[in-house]
Amino acid sequence: MNRSLARRGPDSEGLEVWTGAALGQRRLAILDLSDAGKQPMLSDDEQVGVVFNGCIYNFQDLRKQLESLGCRFRSNCDTEVLVHGYQQWGVDVLVSRLRGMFAIGIWDNRRRALLLIRDRLGVKPLVYIMRGDSIAFASTVSALREADLCDGLNPDAVLEYLEFGWIGEDQAIYTGVRKVAPASIVEWRNGQISHRTYWTPPEPASGKLSLEEAADQAEELLIEAAKLRLISDVPAGSLLSGGIDSALVCWAMARVGANLSSFTVGTPGDPADESHAAAETAKLIGIPHDIISVDRDEKPDLDEMTAAFGEPFACSSALGMLRVCKAVRNRVTVLLTGDGGDDVFLGYEHHRKFLYSQRLSQFLPSGLGSFWQSLEPVTADLGLLRRPWRMVDFALGGLGAVTNAHNGLPWFYNSGSLGDQLQGRFLSHRMIARTAGGGRQLMRDFLDYERRTRFVSEYMTKVDGASMYWAVEARSPFLDHKLWEFAASLPWDVRLKGGELKAVLRTITRRRIGEAVASRKKQGFTIPVERWLASTWLPEIEELQSKPLVETEGWLKPGTLKSAVASVRSSGTAPVQLWSVLVFERWLRRQPAARPAATEQFITQ
Repeated sequence: MNRSLARRGPDSEGLEVWTGAALGQRRLAILDLSDAGKQPMLSDDEQVGVVFNGCIYNFQDLRKQLESLGCRFRSNCDTEVLVHGYQQWGVDVLVSRLRGMFAIGIWDNRRRALLLIRDRLGVKPLVYIMRGDSIAFASTVSALREADLCDGLNPDAVLEYLEFGWIGEDQAIYTGVRKVAPASIVEWRNGQISHRTYWTPPEPASGKLSLEEAADQAEELLIEAAKLRLISDVPAGSLLSGGIDSALVCWAMARVGANLSSFTVGTPGDPADESHAAAETAKLIGIPHDIISVDRDEKPDLDEMTAAFGEPFACSSALGMLRVCKAVRNRVTVLLTGDGGDDVFLGYEHHRKFLYSQRLSQFLPSGLGSFWQSLEPVTADLGLLRRPWRMVDFALGGLGAVTNAHNGLPWFYNSGSLGDQLQGRFLSHRMIARTAGGGRQLMRDFLDYERRTRFVSEYMTKVDGASMYWAVEARSPFLDHKLWEFAASLPWDVRLKGGELKAVLRTITRRRIGEAVASRKKQGFTIPVERWLASTWLPEIEELQSKPLVETEGWLKPGTLKSAVASVRSSGTAPVQLWSVLVFERWLRRQPAARPAATEQFITQ
């Protein structure tokens, strides 16, 4: 298991063993680079052991509190706060005081209890598997597989992957593997397991806070969050794109006096290149800036993509994140990013669309929903009218209408491509009921759903998997739970004031950086996988046509790839679902012992 995590923790490894229990850890040294910071870290009496991935940003304040209670520290590392904090306060009080990103395992030898704790937003991954009265856990599914603790593939997870290109928190690619949910504690004792949630974000308040007042408070919280994330004993920098989120992070760093360089990965000559805009932003802020150029025609390494993530993962922007982290790894070990700003301050186009649908729902009779749904079969050829049709559909059907509008699995259904392993299975996301009047709370329902699904399973997975593959620790001030709580409590008409996406953050940007940056449209580091599938990657897909595992193992019907390639050749375009199939096939080929689920063989120890 430790070997499989070597890229995530290249600096050292540790192992501690008790009767019937063991903890192992691979370390990416960020705080206290000496041996005093090594893990597993034990209490003075060696009855409590801790392994931990992430960073507790407020550990110095917690350390002072613990020292006032008589605790003596041997390191300058945040891990030791977890050891003493657990002994002094217990796990529930300790976790309530943590401000950071973390996946924590605590072994309490006296109680013969294991505690698994994941941070509030699921920034850091944590998985486990039970076999009889035993349990094993790790940062990645790959580590469990390396120890031969799991084998058979989970058909429900494969179905979910084909729908989204990622696997959610309620499923795992291997049968029997479970994921610790964000903001939760899993406690195992003597073969029995329990779960509890320790945090939920607030719902929007109905206060009279103006946009300007909201911007004032958000600015203060952002500066505080950025300052906390500068704590490091290794070189740190910031990722700077042409957008406002990373610009505000860089501005906040400059505001607190941090002399860190910002980095932009440029693709000269490519329409998606943001290096010029980023350089202008750095100049406005007054921070050092470095453009790292990569060849726009350089085809990303798919083997690297499948190696970086423990499960099949077809998020195309992960290829961009892998490029970024590879490019900066020799410069910095800590990289500040702007992740999370769009999600809680509402920066995606669908946020605005859903708000309009929610407002529209106030004027539509709820009884219209059934009649409207009956018209669905005749809407396929609406063309330009398709978008307003969907807007009304969401207003009438709420979250159930939204989740059923996703076009992942329908491509496979319509082409009759699903193999025997997936026949007769249903995706829970597509079974969310359309409810009368559901559109009137669409924003609340959707944001809660997306935070528990795509946000953690795609966005957080992308950043953690890509950065840790290159031994870079990514930190984002927008993922600070105090800032998140404040933003989540803001009314919709403040966060989307006048229909402007991320109105609060744009207001801060106008004040502190300038209108040119505040008015920029979201772009991101794009990877044109659909174009490449029809051109540079087409030979790779053709090569896979000979006995592809996705077909021989029964996930897709025989001939699916051959038919898809013929369609790409005739049309010159490729569906995004073919990208998911390609990634899954490459992932399967890296897992020679992984085969469809068979009868489970439980082990005990």
